[in-house]
Amino acid sequence: MPSPRSPRFRLFVLSALLIFALIFGPVLFRHIAQVEAARVAVVEGDPRIGWGPAPEPAPPTSAPTTPTPVLVELFTSEGCSSCPPADALLARLQHDQPVHSADILVLEEHVDYWDNLGWHDRFSSHQITARQSAYSQRLHLDDNYTPQMIVDGTDQFVGNDTSQALRSIAQAARRPKLALILAPPTTDGTHLSATVSVAPAATAPRDADLYAALVEPMASTQVLRGENGGHTLNHVSVVRNLQRIGTLPAATTGPLEFSLEVPKDAPQDANNLRIIVFVQRLNQGAILGATSSTLPAASATITATAVTPCRAHSKQNVHAHHIPNPPNPTAI
Repeated sequence: MPSPRSPRFRLFVLSALLIFALIFGPVLFRHIAQVEAARVAVVEGDPRIGWGPAPEPAPPTSAPTTPTPVLVELFTSEGCSSCPPADALLARLQHDQPVHSADILVLEEHVDYWDNLGWHDRFSSHQITARQSAYSQRLHLDDNYTPQMIVDGTDQFVGNDTSQALRSIAQAARRPKLALILAPPTTDGTHLSATVSVAPAATAPRDADLYAALVEPMASTQVLRGENGGHTLNHVSVVRNLQRIGTLPAATTGPLEFSLEVPKDAPQDANNLRIIVFVQRLNQGAILGATSSTLPAASATITATAVTPCRAHSKQNVHAHHIPNPPNPTAI
């Protein structure tokens, strides 16, 4: 063994360090990269942990732009244990408006195929199940599932996927939309009525319809049985009535009148209800434009509180429930 002060010893030590770095260096770097990737995945994927990286850069302050309406639909159920995190994400999308170029309008749509599995969802509707089935058919899906989020009628994904939601909304906001003008709603105690018109546009297609949704801006349910038994579930923009109100050509020639019945168990005060109107291509295609009545002041300060997160119920560690035999789609 050479002396520690000899050149041969120093050369031996340097050679050993070089060999160690060549052998174990790549392993160490891979481990660091994997840890960082896992951290980013958690931050972007968990709706309770920040929004993660912004999906697009902020616009220059000297050139303000008008946000483009983007319609986000969430198919959910109070009987589905995977749905509360998605409900919370929907609430945060509405409240935080995290995509600067988008005016995010949300619809929480409760399906009815969970109602015989331990808990009857008071907001469920077979009409909503039929709407989801029509999407499944057009988007070539094997069956319905919850929670499912659909952005502007074209992009669907598991409803608790935060990063995918931000990407889809940012992409949808880049597409031009028709301008809708909705008059302030009036009520006679049983119906909410309004008029809507569409600004003429040279590129407006004729194969599109107008829909109006009566929504309850905020609601909560104490679930006693089923997969969410013992939890209180919080909701935003719950669809209570959804109707086709006319065609796009009719709305471009003058104001289109419509009236929506208020369910008996819904708030009877018009200030506690909201109308969202949207234009959609035939066969439940792309959303071409959307607008809404003013959001009640009480809803402006909502905070999203999710129940205890569920474990995954399907592959790829995503929270989703599938049903084996979805009902046949019917027209709304």
